[in-house]
Amino acid sequence: MELKLARVEIDQKPKKIDLKKIEESAEKEGSVIFYFDRENSHKDLLALQDHIEASGKSFYMREVKYGLADSEYMYEVHILA
Repeated sequence: MELKLARVEIDQKPKKIDLKKIEESAEKEGSVIFYFDRENSHKDLLALQDHIEASGKSFYMREVKYGLADSEYMYEVHILA
């Protein structure tokens, strides 16, 4: 599974991260926060949640609005050991 990280600049394309790198970061740090781009499907993020929770970690996700337009948002994901 590959997910797109939040864009740093509006006109840039989002960078991708795979499930293995997410798991490695969570193991190394203990708790980690990721910001995912709006181009990710909600279904993929829920699949990530199921995978993380199955491994015994806590998962918290919310939508963060950074502008007034409906398309100006990103997903904030907390993974806690």
